Amino acid sequence: MTEKELLARKIENGTVIDHISAGKGLKVVQIAGLENESKETMILLINVSSKQLGKKDIVKIENRELAREEIDKISLITPEATINIIRNGEVVEKKRLEIPDMIEKILRCPNSNCITNENEPVKTKFLIQKEPLELKCWFCERSFGIEEFKI
Repeated sequence: MTEKELLARKIENGTVIDHISAGKGLKVVQIAGLENESKETMILLINVSSKQLGKKDIVKIENRELAREEIDKISLITPEATINIIRNGEVVEKKRLEIPDMIEKILRCPNSNCITNENEPVKTKFLIQKEPLELKCWFCERSFGIEEFKI
């Protein structure tokens, strides 16, 4: 058995989120909605040795593949992460996260005066500038750093 196998068992079906920035694994768990009364088995490894990053976190979720909205949110807090889809014990898809150019409906605008925070049937939309990371609200046109959002 290798050191990695001793840390956490393999999953038969589900999602493995690897190369998460050290210390951000719990936030990934929250984004995926697994911190409360989830039925999925989840494995969270924090501060695992990594050749590329020095230290990293890993999240394994059995019997669940993440939705596009969840993946987009995760990319905003740890864009260097990778998503591995596991089926029948094998990796069938592996993708490096990329920060999207735009996200819709998944973040609340921090501007309390934005129309999206009123009782209007308007869903949020943000244009994303990647370097430095800023999100610009489509409606109020204000820009925000990622730390201003409750992710």
